[in-house]
Amino acid sequence: MKNRGLLSWLSKKKLTDEQVANIFVNTSFESVEQGWPKVAEFLNTSPEFDSSPNLDVDDYGRFLMIVVSANLGMIPKHFDPGVDRAIIQRCCAKFGFALGLPPDTFAKKVKEFRSFMKEVNRPSKNTLTAMTRAVCYKYGVIAHQDPYFRDMNVPNPILQKNLREVMEHFLWDWEEFVDQYRVVLAPSEEQL
Repeated sequence: MKNRGLLSWLSKKKLTDEQVANIFVNTSFESVEQGWPKVAEFLNTSPEFDSSPNLDVDDYGRFLMIVVSANLGMIPKHFDPGVDRAIIQRCCAKFGFALGLPPDTFAKKVKEFRSFMKEVNRPSKNTLTAMTRAVCYKYGVIAHQDPYFRDMNVPNPILQKNLREVMEHFLWDWEEFVDQYRVVLAPSEEQL
């Protein structure tokens, strides 16, 4: 009987939490900036609406927050305690810097978006569904649905299913990431 656990652990590429944060932040900005115009076009031309929501292809701020909040929320499921918090803190600091916000302000916004997503997703705990519903509510597309779903204030199930397929492209595969990389904590400034 062979024990491949140790060998696979040793053969993984090593990254610091700082490097993981850099990869995540840069990739998130790139995927949202390139992807939001396609998502907006998809929603603007969706046959499930009575009228087009006329979403602006440059208005991707809320979409960025939905994508980032969902992905950061998945980190604790895939990384050891301590490492997960370090990655999240570094990501919030880098997003905050890029957006001209203090890290704690950005972290608070993430917490607010995660709370909102949890609320609109109740009773489901599926992250992809939460992202889909958050897009519908944050961008006000429900008001453009037929009266039945508009009056119920819920996304049309067909729209939600189709949007869910689009949103899959914005969800990180942290499990695959952990299979390929071993994450270690980078020394903090106080330790240097």
